[in-house]
Amino acid sequence: MGEFEVHRVRFFGLVPAGVRCLACQPRGGRLALARTDGAVEVYNFAANYFQEKVIPGHEARSVEALCWAAGDRLFGAGLGGEITEYDLARLCVARSVDGCGGPIWSMAANGSGTQLAIGCEDGSVKLFQVVPGGIQFERNLDRRKGRILCLSWHPSDTHIVAGSIDALRVFDVRSGQTVQRIMVNYHVQKVKRECIVWSIAFLSSGTVVTSDSFGRVQFWDWERGTLLESHTVSTSAVLSLAVSEKEDSIIVGTSTGATYQFQLLPVKMGSLEKRWVRTKPFQHHTHDVRAVAHSSTALISGGLDAQLVIRPLMEKMQKKGYDAALRKFTFPHRRLVSCARKARLLLFQFSQHLELWRLGSTDETGKDGEVLPLCRMPEHLVQLKSKGPEHIYCSCVSPCGSWVSYSTASRFHLYRVQYEGDGVSVKKV
Repeated sequence: MGEFEVHRVRFFGLVPAGVRCLACQPRGGRLALARTDGAVEVYNFAANYFQEKVIPGHEARSVEALCWAAGDRLFGAGLGGEITEYDLARLCVARSVDGCGGPIWSMAANGSGTQLAIGCEDGSVKLFQVVPGGIQFERNLDRRKGRILCLSWHPSDTHIVAGSIDALRVFDVRSGQTVQRIMVNYHVQKVKRECIVWSIAFLSSGTVVTSDSFGRVQFWDWERGTLLESHTVSTSAVLSLAVSEKEDSIIVGTSTGATYQFQLLPVKMGSLEKRWVRTKPFQHHTHDVRAVAHSSTALISGGLDAQLVIRPLMEKMQKKGYDAALRKFTFPHRRLVSCARKARLLLFQFSQHLELWRLGSTDETGKDGEVLPLCRMPEHLVQLKSKGPEHIYCSCVSPCGSWVSYSTASRFHLYRVQYEGDGVSVKKV
């Protein structure tokens, strides 16, 4: 085995983008993930959750909500006020439609995948029909004050529940009217701050599950407007919530980085009466857990620390193995570093600029494992900024170091790099 030198690169100042929202494909095998920089990633449950597709971000496009509809069609919405459909073959935006209600905070598809409901800044809930080649506006539901922060359809597609500040409302889809309004903080004594309903779920039994800024997970009877159960799980906000397909398990994420699981268990052995029981917390994140998802075999969480964590449900595993192991995606699954071997150069890719560095060198020799002092420190040669709002998708430097190229979703750029003494000049080709 030959001798070689290892250069430890500690000057790549990458700040990964946090996870903003997750969406499991109904009756499918894929997970969609949106990050705070507007990038959308698709993971495949087959072969241990590999990253299948990446749609690069955009400065003018934020993604606050993702959902699958009509089988394998992926939609996103954000504070730009547009509903976006993604082309998963060409990895770009296929089409966008203005929601006409200001910034969009939430979006959900009905059980059959034929309708989309969006919650807007102006307090409106709007319905869109999913048609071949796009979506069409259908109608507005009863509008009240207060932005709609979360939405959920009843599995029968007859009602929609929406959460906002201090209240939640239930809409009849056919008439478009509000049939129930529940104040979520009416029983809290001397409340001086508003209660924000961050996430909501509508169960087939008629129970509405909410998570709020008071750190509570609450269960409501929507027809009577009464509180069934209340669990305080954190001293800070509970930001996200997801329900399993069988509606017997719930995962919630908090602003402290902890996730909790609730399970619907019998009160006694053999009893038909069941109650929601909280399990121990799982501290896999260091920042806010803004998104959670519940697949048939695992609990999935994404935080602002940019980590995607997949924790398998052991009772769903047939045998022990890699499928039953906890997985953390803690680094980008794309190539962000390109190397020019002959010129001893490294090209670092960021969302909207590139950095070209020359590696340091040493004249010393030593034994295996020794750290050699540098006689020449690493040198930052070029910072190349991308023009336009599109984020850089991929980049490369030639082996000789004279050519640098990068690509966005719509354009390809090529530059000639010339080294003149101690100076460097860059010319666009």
